[in-house]
Amino acid sequence: MVQVRAEGPPTRRLRREVGLISLTFVSLGSIIGSGWLLGALTAAKEAGPASILSWVLAGVILAVLALIHAELGAAYPVAGGTARWPHLVFGPLGGFTSGWMAWLGGVALAPIEVEAALQYLSNIIPGLVNESSSTAVLTHTGIAVAVVLMAVFSLINIMGVRWLAETNTAAVWWKLAVPLLTIVVLAATSFHPSNFTAGGGFAPNGFKGILSALPAGVVFAAVGFEQAVQLGGESRNPKKDVPRAVVGAMVIGTLVYLLLEFAFIGALDPANLAHGWSNPISKGEFGPYAGLATSLGLSWLAVILYIDAFISPAGTGLVYSGTTPRMSYAMSRNGYLPPIFEKLNKRGIPWFSVLVTFVVGLVLLLPFPSWQEFVGFVTSAYVLMYAFAPVAFAALRRTDPDRARPYRVGGGAVLAPLGFVAANLVVYWSGWKTDSKLLLCMVGGFVLLGISYLTKANPNRPKIDWKAGSWIFPYLAGLALISYLGQFGNGTKAIPFGWDIAVIVVFSLAVFYAAVALSLPSERVAEFVQQEEAEAREGLEENPPATATA
Repeated sequence: MVQVRAEGPPTRRLRREVGLISLTFVSLGSIIGSGWLLGALTAAKEAGPASILSWVLAGVILAVLALIHAELGAAYPVAGGTARWPHLVFGPLGGFTSGWMAWLGGVALAPIEVEAALQYLSNIIPGLVNESSSTAVLTHTGIAVAVVLMAVFSLINIMGVRWLAETNTAAVWWKLAVPLLTIVVLAATSFHPSNFTAGGGFAPNGFKGILSALPAGVVFAAVGFEQAVQLGGESRNPKKDVPRAVVGAMVIGTLVYLLLEFAFIGALDPANLAHGWSNPISKGEFGPYAGLATSLGLSWLAVILYIDAFISPAGTGLVYSGTTPRMSYAMSRNGYLPPIFEKLNKRGIPWFSVLVTFVVGLVLLLPFPSWQEFVGFVTSAYVLMYAFAPVAFAALRRTDPDRARPYRVGGGAVLAPLGFVAANLVVYWSGWKTDSKLLLCMVGGFVLLGISYLTKANPNRPKIDWKAGSWIFPYLAGLALISYLGQFGNGTKAIPFGWDIAVIVVFSLAVFYAAVALSLPSERVAEFVQQEEAEAREGLEENPPATATA
């Protein structure tokens, strides 16, 4: 039986105040951040003109995952859904693993976006970044400014979800307008069709280069579509608005990034490509678009880009400062973390979770090897979290078939295993250097979960169902082993290129079908679902949809 929550007096609930436009902009604001300012350059260095195919491939992979999230978000609209869906069918091990990965990626997003903004602005505001070594790190002044920015993000979030939604909506209008303006101006001012075959041809590094570009900034730029899901418990009409927001943001974001890469490659100086794509713009120009605008005499566009270099990353940091606490809130609701993580203030905000996110984010502001390595880690963490959604999707269709699904994905029996395979491939392409760090963080998470259970930190902790979660440990260990033996990121290259992809595909399919077969029986799933629905009904009763914003 599912343990009854011993809450005593009525507690505050999450407020349902967010409408379709705000939900869409929460996801779109997460997608368009520092990735658009830096992703085109990093992708071009890896794949040359074929980086366009990298964006297409990333769009297809994430679109499959977005469709799966859309159905789950409509059928099970709860706060921190990415952590709670696996909990429904795999118990604590599935829910915690997915939630921990999502939390790790989310808590790192705010500091990395702030760091990117300050590094970009260091071109016009000296003293923010020290580039005396090969790695650009924040100075004491830069760290102080970053702390202030993150404190402001946390304050806005503590003020309420309406503040978060309205502040983010205003920022996203700007964040969407500037990339579109950049595309039009660059294409009209300087476009060299010959660039698409220069420096070694369309695909100078072959198919491997196209794949290497995915974790080098392409997937990082496009992640974030699921952020509307994290606010599902605060949505006015979650069963309709959440899937629309997820799919809409994914489509818009992918199109914008694809056009940006096309305009960037066409605008490059052909002379810089004579010897390849290792340095397509002049050294020292942190930020490809501002550098291009300056070299083309478009100083007015460069000014706008420098302004956007603050607004876009800061806007994304704001969103993740708000949605990441919903993950720790969800993990506490599931019984993994102490109850204090789910305590809400009078505005219905998990204030302690917001503060913890802020403090951990400050720790992550300490100098890291590079923005690029940080990007690889965040990408792997997020995509590994995404991988749990297709498995939960298939298991819930099997164990909860009569559930009303306002948005139902066609061909789900094919898309679910395809999405799981695709997510594992992206994690593998991130390489052993990144995946080894992710594995250590995962081990640390399991240690924390063990301590929480041994100390009985949460009286509502559910009993661990070892059978339902037994596939998780072999899955993570196997993925790590293939990464170690593989071709990417300091792997030993014991598995030849091409065969490594086949190994990942076969391994992923075996894990997928084993996980679905091991999922909890229908009656256990029904009990978990009833508990979630009761919480959602209480939230609606205390906060009727009439109070919602756009």
